[in-house]
Amino acid sequence: MDGLRLDGRVAVVTGGAGAIGTAIATDLAALGADVVIADLPEAVKATDLRALPVDLAAPASVEEFADAVGPVDILVHNAGVSVVEPFTRSDPANWDLMWQVNLRGPMLLTKLLLPGMMDRAWGRLVFVSSDGARAGSGGEGAYAATKAGLFGLAKTLAREAAKAGVTSNVVCPGPTDTPMLRRVSEAEPGLVDKIARGIPLRRLGTPADVAGLVAYLCTERAAYITGQTLSVSGGVTMQ
Repeated sequence: MDGLRLDGRVAVVTGGAGAIGTAIATDLAALGADVVIADLPEAVKATDLRALPVDLAAPASVEEFADAVGPVDILVHNAGVSVVEPFTRSDPANWDLMWQVNLRGPMLLTKLLLPGMMDRAWGRLVFVSSDGARAGSGGEGAYAATKAGLFGLAKTLAREAAKAGVTSNVVCPGPTDTPMLRRVSEAEPGLVDKIARGIPLRRLGTPADVAGLVAYLCTERAAYITGQTLSVSGGVTMQ
Protein backbone atom coordinates (compact mmCIF):
# COMPACT_ATOMS: atom_id res chain seq x y z
CA MET A 1 0.00 0.00 0.00
CA ASP A 2 1.46 3.34 -1.08
CA GLY A 3 1.98 6.25 1.30
CA LEU A 4 2.73 4.30 4.46
CA ARG A 5 6.53 4.31 4.35
CA LEU A 6 8.64 6.84 6.23
CA ASP A 7 12.00 6.19 4.60
CA GLY A 8 14.30 9.17 4.90
CA ARG A 9 12.25 10.83 7.63
CA VAL A 10 13.76 11.64 11.02
CA ALA A 11 11.38 11.07 13.93
CA VAL A 12 11.74 12.12 17.56
CA VAL A 13 9.69 10.35 20.23
CA THR A 14 9.80 11.95 23.66
CA GLY A 15 9.37 9.55 26.54
CA GLY A 16 10.44 6.98 23.99
CA ALA A 17 11.91 4.57 26.53
CA GLY A 18 8.56 3.95 28.24
CA ALA A 19 5.97 1.33 27.29
CA ILE A 20 3.90 3.42 24.87
CA GLY A 21 6.93 5.37 23.68
CA THR A 22 8.83 2.20 22.85
CA ALA A 23 5.86 0.88 20.86
CA ILE A 24 5.60 4.15 18.92
CA ALA A 25 9.32 4.24 18.21
CA THR A 26 9.32 0.61 17.09
CA ASP A 27 6.41 1.16 14.68
CA LEU A 28 7.98 4.29 13.18
CA ALA A 29 11.28 2.48 12.72
CA ALA A 30 9.47 -0.44 11.06
CA LEU A 31 8.06 2.05 8.53
CA GLY A 32 11.58 3.19 7.69
CA ALA A 33 11.98 6.29 9.84
CA ASP A 34 15.27 7.17 11.50
CA VAL A 35 13.99 7.29 15.09
CA VAL A 36 15.57 9.24 17.91
CA ILE A 37 14.46 8.43 21.44
CA ALA A 38 14.29 11.47 23.73
CA ASP A 39 14.14 10.60 27.40
CA LEU A 40 15.84 11.11 30.74
CA PRO A 41 19.53 10.11 30.85
CA GLU A 42 18.97 6.96 32.88
CA ALA A 43 16.16 5.84 30.56
CA VAL A 44 17.97 6.22 27.23
CA LYS A 45 20.57 3.68 28.30
CA ALA A 46 17.94 0.92 28.11
CA THR A 47 16.94 1.37 24.44
CA ASP A 48 18.52 -0.17 21.35
CA LEU A 49 17.44 2.71 19.12
CA ARG A 50 19.35 5.94 18.68
CA ALA A 51 18.73 8.00 21.81
CA LEU A 52 19.58 11.42 23.19
CA PRO A 53 18.98 12.53 26.78
CA VAL A 54 16.60 15.36 27.59
CA ASP A 55 14.91 16.66 30.70
CA LEU A 56 11.70 18.34 29.56
CA ALA A 57 11.41 20.12 32.90
CA ALA A 58 14.65 22.00 32.18
CA PRO A 59 14.53 24.50 29.29
CA ALA A 60 18.31 24.44 28.88
CA SER A 61 18.21 20.66 28.42
CA VAL A 62 15.44 20.99 25.80
CA GLU A 63 17.49 23.55 23.88
CA GLU A 64 20.60 21.34 24.03
CA PHE A 65 18.58 18.40 22.70
CA ALA A 66 17.18 20.44 19.80
CA ASP A 67 20.69 21.55 18.84
CA ALA A 68 22.03 17.98 19.03
CA VAL A 69 19.30 16.20 17.11
CA GLY A 70 19.41 18.33 13.97
CA PRO A 71 16.60 18.53 11.38
CA VAL A 72 13.46 16.61 12.41
CA ASP A 73 10.48 15.66 10.24
CA ILE A 74 8.27 13.94 12.82
CA LEU A 75 7.87 15.01 16.43
CA VAL A 76 5.84 12.77 18.73
CA HIS A 77 5.25 14.29 22.16
CA ASN A 78 4.69 11.16 24.23
CA ALA A 79 6.45 12.03 27.49
CA GLY A 80 4.35 12.77 30.52
CA VAL A 81 4.32 12.62 34.29
CA SER A 82 1.33 12.10 36.56
CA VAL A 83 0.91 12.43 40.30
CA VAL A 84 -2.36 10.90 41.49
CA GLU A 85 -3.89 12.78 44.42
CA PRO A 86 -7.26 14.38 45.23
CA PHE A 87 -7.14 17.94 43.98
CA THR A 88 -8.06 19.55 47.30
CA ARG A 89 -5.11 17.79 48.94
CA SER A 90 -2.71 18.12 46.02
CA ASP A 91 0.71 19.70 46.29
CA PRO A 92 1.29 22.75 44.04
CA ALA A 93 4.89 21.60 43.63
CA ASN A 94 3.51 18.60 41.75
CA TRP A 95 1.41 20.96 39.59
CA ASP A 96 4.63 22.72 38.58
CA LEU A 97 6.34 19.46 37.63
CA MET A 98 3.40 18.31 35.51
CA TRP A 99 3.10 21.71 33.84
CA GLN A 100 6.82 21.72 33.03
CA VAL A 101 6.95 18.18 31.59
CA ASN A 102 3.46 17.78 30.09
CA LEU A 103 2.94 21.20 28.54
CA ARG A 104 5.84 23.66 28.70
CA GLY A 105 8.36 21.09 27.50
CA PRO A 106 6.34 20.19 24.39
CA MET A 107 5.71 23.86 23.70
CA LEU A 108 9.40 24.72 23.81
CA LEU A 109 10.60 21.69 21.84
CA THR A 110 8.00 22.35 19.15
CA LYS A 111 9.00 26.01 18.96
CA LEU A 112 12.59 24.93 18.34
CA LEU A 113 11.92 22.17 15.77
CA LEU A 114 8.80 23.33 13.92
CA PRO A 115 10.48 26.13 11.93
CA GLY A 116 12.69 23.55 10.20
CA MET A 117 9.67 21.46 9.24
CA MET A 118 7.97 24.51 7.80
CA ASP A 119 11.08 25.51 5.85
CA ARG A 120 11.22 22.01 4.32
CA ALA A 121 7.44 22.06 3.63
CA TRP A 122 6.74 18.74 5.37
CA GLY A 123 6.22 17.71 8.97
CA ARG A 124 4.16 15.78 11.47
CA LEU A 125 3.35 16.79 15.03
CA VAL A 126 1.58 14.23 17.22
CA PHE A 127 0.73 15.05 20.82
CA VAL A 128 -0.06 12.10 23.09
CA SER A 129 -2.54 13.45 25.64
CA SER A 130 -5.02 11.37 27.65
CA ASP A 131 -8.69 10.48 27.70
CA GLY A 132 -8.58 11.75 31.27
CA ALA A 133 -7.95 15.20 29.83
CA ARG A 134 -11.07 14.90 27.66
CA ALA A 135 -13.46 13.44 30.23
CA GLY A 136 -11.81 14.08 33.61
CA SER A 137 -10.16 11.52 35.83
CA GLY A 138 -10.41 11.20 39.60
CA GLY A 139 -7.19 12.14 41.34
CA GLU A 140 -5.65 13.62 38.21
CA GLY A 141 -6.84 17.21 38.19
CA ALA A 142 -3.49 18.85 37.49
CA TYR A 143 -2.43 16.08 35.12
CA ALA A 144 -5.66 16.39 33.14
CA ALA A 145 -5.31 20.17 33.04
CA THR A 146 -1.78 20.08 31.66
CA LYS A 147 -2.59 17.35 29.14
CA ALA A 148 -5.71 19.25 28.05
CA GLY A 149 -3.47 22.20 27.24
CA LEU A 150 -2.06 20.12 24.39
CA PHE A 151 -5.45 20.26 22.65
CA GLY A 152 -5.32 24.01 22.21
CA LEU A 153 -1.65 23.97 21.26
CA ALA A 154 -2.09 21.25 18.64
CA LYS A 155 -5.12 22.87 17.03
CA THR A 156 -3.43 26.26 16.88
CA LEU A 157 -0.34 24.76 15.29
CA ALA A 158 -2.55 22.87 12.83
CA ARG A 159 -3.85 26.23 11.61
CA GLU A 160 -0.53 28.06 11.65
CA ALA A 161 1.54 25.36 9.94
CA ALA A 162 -0.96 23.96 7.44
CA LYS A 163 0.25 26.05 4.50
CA ALA A 164 3.74 24.66 5.08
CA GLY A 165 2.60 21.05 4.79
CA VAL A 166 2.82 20.31 8.50
CA THR A 167 -0.01 18.47 10.26
CA SER A 168 -0.72 18.53 13.98
CA ASN A 169 -2.95 16.06 15.82
CA VAL A 170 -3.64 14.71 19.30
CA VAL A 171 -3.96 11.06 20.32
CA CYS A 172 -5.67 10.31 23.63
CA PRO A 173 -5.03 6.86 25.11
CA GLY A 174 -7.74 5.49 27.37
CA PRO A 175 -7.03 2.84 30.03
CA THR A 176 -3.84 1.18 28.79
CA ASP A 177 -1.97 -1.78 30.21
CA THR A 178 1.37 -0.25 31.15
CA PRO A 179 3.77 -0.72 34.08
CA MET A 180 2.46 2.59 35.48
CA LEU A 181 -1.10 1.27 35.62
CA ARG A 182 0.06 -2.00 37.14
CA ARG A 183 1.92 -0.14 39.88
CA VAL A 184 -1.17 1.90 40.72
CA SER A 185 -3.30 -1.26 40.79
CA GLU A 186 -1.03 -2.89 43.36
CA ALA A 187 -2.60 -0.66 45.99
CA GLU A 188 -6.11 -1.68 44.90
CA PRO A 189 -6.44 -5.38 44.06
CA GLY A 190 -8.92 -6.03 41.29
CA LEU A 191 -8.64 -2.51 39.88
CA VAL A 192 -7.44 -3.63 36.45
CA ASP A 193 -10.31 -6.11 36.05
CA LYS A 194 -12.78 -3.48 37.22
CA ILE A 195 -11.51 -0.99 34.65
CA ALA A 196 -11.64 -3.58 31.88
CA ARG A 197 -15.27 -4.44 32.65
CA GLY A 198 -16.22 -0.80 32.11
CA ILE A 199 -14.72 -0.67 28.61
CA PRO A 200 -17.09 -1.54 25.74
CA LEU A 201 -14.42 -3.74 24.11
CA ARG A 202 -13.92 -5.44 27.50
CA ARG A 203 -10.15 -5.14 27.67
CA LEU A 204 -7.45 -2.65 28.46
CA GLY A 205 -5.65 -1.00 25.61
CA THR A 206 -2.09 -1.99 24.78
CA PRO A 207 0.86 0.23 23.85
CA ALA A 208 0.61 -1.23 20.33
CA ASP A 209 -2.99 0.02 20.04
CA VAL A 210 -1.80 3.57 20.63
CA ALA A 211 1.32 3.24 18.50
CA GLY A 212 -0.60 2.10 15.44
CA LEU A 213 -2.63 5.31 15.29
CA VAL A 214 0.35 7.53 16.00
CA ALA A 215 2.37 5.87 13.25
CA TYR A 216 -0.45 6.24 10.73
CA LEU A 217 -0.81 9.96 11.48
CA CYS A 218 2.86 10.36 10.61
CA THR A 219 2.51 8.88 7.12
CA GLU A 220 1.60 10.46 3.81
CA ARG A 221 -1.75 8.63 3.91
CA ALA A 222 -2.73 10.94 6.80
CA ALA A 223 -1.66 14.13 5.02
CA TYR A 224 -5.25 15.47 5.02
CA ILE A 225 -5.82 14.88 8.74
CA THR A 226 -4.91 17.81 10.95
CA GLY A 227 -6.24 19.58 14.02
CA GLN A 228 -7.95 16.40 15.25
CA THR A 229 -8.20 14.80 18.68
CA LEU A 230 -8.57 11.02 18.47
CA SER A 231 -9.15 8.60 21.33
CA VAL A 232 -7.76 5.08 21.60
CA SER A 233 -10.02 3.93 24.40
CA GLY A 234 -11.90 0.79 23.42
CA GLY A 235 -15.09 2.82 23.21
CA VAL A 236 -14.93 4.55 26.61
CA THR A 237 -14.90 7.88 24.82
CA MET A 238 -17.25 8.20 21.84
CA GLN A 239 -18.05 11.30 19.80
